[in-house]
Amino acid sequence: MFLKKNKQILVLIAVSLLLNILITCSVNNFSTAEEGKTLLLSRYNFANLSGWLEDNVDAAMPAVLSSCSRMLENDDDKYISAALPRFGTVGDWRKACTALEDRFRANSTAATARAVFEEYFAVWRASDEIASDGIFTGYYEPQVRGARRYDATKYTVPLYPCPDDLITLNLGDFRKNMKGGRIAGRVGGLQMKLYDSRADIEGGSLKDKVKPIFYLADPIEAFFLHIQGSGLIILPDGSSTRVAYDGQNGHLYFPIGRYLIKKGYLKHDDISMQTIHTWLKNHPKQMYSVMNLNPSYIFFHEISGEGPIGAQGVVLTAGRSLAVDRTKHALGVPIWVDIDYDYYPKGIKRLTVAQDTGGAIRGPIRGDFFWGSGKSAGEMAGSMKARGRMWLLLPLSVNPNYMH
Repeated sequence: MFLKKNKQILVLIAVSLLLNILITCSVNNFSTAEEGKTLLLSRYNFANLSGWLEDNVDAAMPAVLSSCSRMLENDDDKYISAALPRFGTVGDWRKACTALEDRFRANSTAATARAVFEEYFAVWRASDEIASDGIFTGYYEPQVRGARRYDATKYTVPLYPCPDDLITLNLGDFRKNMKGGRIAGRVGGLQMKLYDSRADIEGGSLKDKVKPIFYLADPIEAFFLHIQGSGLIILPDGSSTRVAYDGQNGHLYFPIGRYLIKKGYLKHDDISMQTIHTWLKNHPKQMYSVMNLNPSYIFFHEISGEGPIGAQGVVLTAGRSLAVDRTKHALGVPIWVDIDYDYYPKGIKRLTVAQDTGGAIRGPIRGDFFWGSGKSAGEMAGSMKARGRMWLLLPLSVNPNYMH
């Protein structure tokens, strides 16, 4: 009760403590090597986009238009990303988005969509200080077994909502050079402290503080649900409901596959979501200690709707939604990708939309490709780790290299 009534006071204390920290800490203290790289954009053209004429661009239009609608909810003078003004204002996007909406609704073909993009948008090739390609992985909406009530014989793994005492701060609100950065924790006495780690929470630190929204049947399924950030809960009666990201404990994500390779448990060439899942299942005595090497912990809330919701607040589209580093990219921006994924002989060359983000998605040329829901989508996502390139499609009035 104290926390609920006095959370604003706690936030103010946390802010003052954080500002004291920032006086002695540079932005690099909160960044990885990939995060420290800059997204460089150079003008390109549609004619040189490999696969542009072959892609079924119309299949991407539901994702494009839903992102447009989300952006256009704000006033024209607002930036589509307050932290990244280089991507333009809502007003810059309104004309282009309206043209896409009107003309595609009138004639829903790939040719129409291509024509509107070529008339109202410019292509910008992405690179960083070193290269013009980066890593692309895949993700999906897992389906996991769960129940609303604890059952000692089957449903024992708690799925928690965001705790009342978890405080998340946008660092850009306090230091301009830290735009896009976030930090989370709790106030303890007169100190800003790290929140409980995965090991703490798995050990029961929230047991008497937070009521779970669901209890899952399998701890490994729960672990991968945390990695994906959303999922479909299959209830005992066969019905289903969705859960989505509601917060994170502030600890940095650690990929346990890296540990399994280092220890020689799995070979680098064999690492995938499936092989990690199998290893954990076959080593129950080591399972929890290995999973707890990743201190990051995700909190969830139940949602309704036809699909998983991305960070932009729109339903994700299989094969067309992309998760990006939101400290480098603005959500809602159409992105052409060219990914060297071996499963496709010619690679993946198609229009996607930046609609989501993730704890492991860090860097200017880093993408996480959304495959959809269920087992087959999970198999595709789990085996995907490929080099690729990206081109951003921005309204003609937007110059991302202009200093705002």
